[in-house]
Amino acid sequence: MTDLKAPGSPGTEVPRADHEFTVQQRSQTQLILRRFLRHRAAMISLVVFLLILLWAFVGPHLWHYSYQKYTPDNSQPPSVKHPFGTNAAGYDAYAQVMRGTQTSLKIALLTALGSTLLGAVWGAVAGFYRGVVDAVMMRVTDLVLTLPLFAIALVISSRTGGDWYWIAIVIAGLTWAYVSRVVRSTVLSLREKEFVEAARALGASDARIIFRHLLPNTLGPIIVNATVLVATAILTETALSFLGFGVQPPDTSLGLLVSQAQTAVDTRPWLFYIPGAFIIAIALTINFIGDGLRDAFDPRQQRVRQ
Repeated sequence: MTDLKAPGSPGTEVPRADHEFTVQQRSQTQLILRRFLRHRAAMISLVVFLLILLWAFVGPHLWHYSYQKYTPDNSQPPSVKHPFGTNAAGYDAYAQVMRGTQTSLKIALLTALGSTLLGAVWGAVAGFYRGVVDAVMMRVTDLVLTLPLFAIALVISSRTGGDWYWIAIVIAGLTWAYVSRVVRSTVLSLREKEFVEAARALGASDARIIFRHLLPNTLGPIIVNATVLVATAILTETALSFLGFGVQPPDTSLGLLVSQAQTAVDTRPWLFYIPGAFIIAIALTINFIGDGLRDAFDPRQQRVRQ
């Protein structure tokens, strides 16, 4: 018969843990970055978008042709000398697409920056004060949202001379309202949190509470909306330039290149499809990056879609 001994009694060996289990604590920023890095489509899109940025802004300084320089090679198909071919006037299409991509990206990035800054501050102030201030500011926002974006942008852009920064300002002035509504709804829930009450008790001013405590906590929705605005600005600029109300020669943009090549689709298709492919590539990569950021900041969105 086997003797049963209580644990800890003489002659009984107690197993000892050779290893201690530790849990590494991660900050919120580390968790967001980790989730974003796991989003394969977003990471591939980010790499592609950064390569396009590098090519558009650094490439013109390394390429031996200028987008404004004539060459004796008229209407040449893509070759080693001219990778994207040339147009009827002898311009190197590779140099022109680089310049067009650069201009379109400058418009898109400036639009996203201006629209996001204005919309975030407007929405944060409206959500923080509520009452009459909120009602008046949101009626202004609703008015902007009811304006036909493309029609108003077309009318205003036709009077600005085709400078890329004016086009960016016009588009930003018509799209900030989307950001403001998202930020306002987030601030309405955050303003009742304990950390806001603690800041008030410590004597923090309204401006400090808004810019130091509320806006940083709405960073997730702000960044996601900013990526959407980049894609929106690219497509809006393309449409304006295609109709002749956007960027004007001697400068160029992707939309203008597509517009100028629409009559040569059958004879010189490279002039039409290559800038069109860049428009599609930029819009798709930005959308995938936005999807990855949304899932990173709010992983519940990914579970709902699955």
